[in-house]
Amino acid sequence: MRENAGMIRQRTLQSLTRAVGVGMHSGQKVELTLRPAPPDTGIVFRRVDLATPVEIPVRFDSVSDTRMASTISAGGDPGAPKVQTIEHLMSACCGLGLDNLIVDITADEVPILDGSAASFVFLLQSAGIALQEAPKRFLRVLKPVEVRQGDGDRLMWARLEPHNGFTLSFEIDFDHPAVDATGQRTTFDMGSGRYKRDIARARTFGFTKDLDAMRARGLTLGGSMDNAIVVGEHRVLNADGLRYDDEFTKHKILDAIGDLYNVGHPMLAAYSAYKSGHALNNLLLRKLLSDASSHDFVTFEDEAQAPAGFAELAPAW
Repeated sequence: MRENAGMIRQRTLQSLTRAVGVGMHSGQKVELTLRPAPPDTGIVFRRVDLATPVEIPVRFDSVSDTRMASTISAGGDPGAPKVQTIEHLMSACCGLGLDNLIVDITADEVPILDGSAASFVFLLQSAGIALQEAPKRFLRVLKPVEVRQGDGDRLMWARLEPHNGFTLSFEIDFDHPAVDATGQRTTFDMGSGRYKRDIARARTFGFTKDLDAMRARGLTLGGSMDNAIVVGEHRVLNADGLRYDDEFTKHKILDAIGDLYNVGHPMLAAYSAYKSGHALNNLLLRKLLSDASSHDFVTFEDEAQAPAGFAELAPAW
């Protein structure tokens, strides 16, 4: 296949790999088995704990719940079998350029592991990344698309604009002394090759003032300082402090990378957001995909034509 030597190709794993952990919200023990998959499979979760295993392909319209996490379900039906909290694993897959993967899961929630994407990056890299004989398809944004909610202090928005590459810019405003003391705005360029170093280790975070209410609703039952940044009234309570000066905004970027990858393809776009979250990120994808003139799909037969850094994205070996 010499003629494809310069093509940017799809990627899968070289071998299967497993992880065991607990679900952040359910507190349930769960096992993941990540398997290689053929070209154009996409990323597919399989609920192997059910009497008849159910396959749930990751798509923007299979997202059925966005409260506290991104949840997908069969056919996007909230009453169908589901998998919750997929965003950190999806972020790692995007960061490593993985296109095709079967994820067998023994419960309805992806394990939280250390609360970041770093454990998933390690798992996927230890399985090895294999190049496939099929061109990688990028979703290219052709015109600006924006979603907004609220106004005044409650305003939040997310936007995608045309860009020859993939950059993300996120601004937060929690009006909380511990968060205000850290970076409030972060910009990251996916073509830099620094996802693993600069983004993947940023952990999810929560506030002690919200904890009791969330636990009463059956949420964060598996949460602890081992897998989240816990923010008290005035300060971060974790003994080791923060992994990055701007870990809060970096985690929001990590989540956004995962949420946007639910579209099934890497993006060529500039994403920017203010106080966005899983719900707004998914609305943004739905708005983008509902307008055929706002996007197209491209492949690169010659990696020299691709944006800088995209052919090298996460070394394959």
